[in-house]
Amino acid sequence: MKVRKVFLLVFSFCLIFSLGYLSGYKGYQVDYRKFPKVVINRNVPIDKSTVDFSLFWRVWDNLEKNYFDKSKINPVKMVYGAIGGMVSSLGDPYTSFLPPEQNKVVEEDLGGSFDGVGIQIGYKGTQLAVIAALPSTPAEKAGIKPGDLIIGIKDVSKKIERGTVGISLPEAVQLIRGPSGSNVTLIILRDGSNSPMTFELTRATVNVPSVILTFPEKNKDVAVLKLLKFGGETDSEWQNAVREILKNNQVSKVILDLRDNPGGYLEESVNIASDFLKTGSVVVIQEQADGTKNSYKTQKLGLLTKMKVVVLINGGSASASEILAGALRDNLKIKLIGDKSFGKGTIQEPQTLDNGAGLHMTIAKWLTPNGTWVNEKGLEPDVKILMDEKSTTDVQLEKAISSFLSN
Repeated sequence: MKVRKVFLLVFSFCLIFSLGYLSGYKGYQVDYRKFPKVVINRNVPIDKSTVDFSLFWRVWDNLEKNYFDKSKINPVKMVYGAIGGMVSSLGDPYTSFLPPEQNKVVEEDLGGSFDGVGIQIGYKGTQLAVIAALPSTPAEKAGIKPGDLIIGIKDVSKKIERGTVGISLPEAVQLIRGPSGSNVTLIILRDGSNSPMTFELTRATVNVPSVILTFPEKNKDVAVLKLLKFGGETDSEWQNAVREILKNNQVSKVILDLRDNPGGYLEESVNIASDFLKTGSVVVIQEQADGTKNSYKTQKLGLLTKMKVVVLINGGSASASEILAGALRDNLKIKLIGDKSFGKGTIQEPQTLDNGAGLHMTIAKWLTPNGTWVNEKGLEPDVKILMDEKSTTDVQLEKAISSFLSN
């Protein structure tokens, strides 16, 4: 199966933390065909002969011999923990090893259905943060907002109460998710407030579509295409929405709403950009560690190229959303309206390992067609409009509609 590049803000994750730290996994082999049997092989491969594995095996043997609760000595978990520790030593929260059970989370997210509270998470600096609270989910209904910092997680049923300093995305997802109907408490610090806020949430089954198409009643010539994510089903949902727009002869203007969209598959962002751009247009540039660059270009005939377009973004617009927004602005001078985007400019590649385990690894950074790297900076909107929390009016959407009058 073709490996897809994915912008993993949230679409992965539940990692077992470090046991072995450096690169101890080469000192053993896991026989997945007879799982969970572990075959110990302490021979060091020739290409790793300069690495001293003696400390790793000293700790392993010491635990097996002296740890007081022998029931906790599980070689399989020790192997997974060692691999996880090796990967986490890179200090990149988006590069992670996922044991088989946790790797299923990726499929749940991109498939659009899972049990949880409905938030997408990432980092602001090194602090765990909310990227987006998905529509009609427990988190959104409770008032959790993009940019909120998660400083604590509590689950009475799991007997878990911990802060989030140094927490990985996989670990955070594992703690926050749980069966529908169960409870979890998030301690939130919001920008502008010195006092933490406590949100007690009841988990639910979250079903997330990729595309929502609406036609404002007062503006018959406008279509609003809201993209919630770039998942496995996005292409078919997008095509259906585009067909509905083309059936409506009144529509000549499109608002592409990328607010609170945390990203997903690279290929889907290129496909969607193709409906607005000329064939052969550069959508995104991938830059490898050695400086080598590869451009992803549109390859199909765009169906919405005659439409007037504006794009809505905010602090929850990340990764693939930023790629799409940046491509439309760089190529067509399309206006971005709203608030500054999240700022995630790296590319992850998911690899399937034996027995369903996975490795999600940062392989490159991405640039907009004009060569801009948005990482930790985000895209600044051309028209900055902040949402009024006290108002029931979507002022950003209203500004997008009125902007067509000045074009």
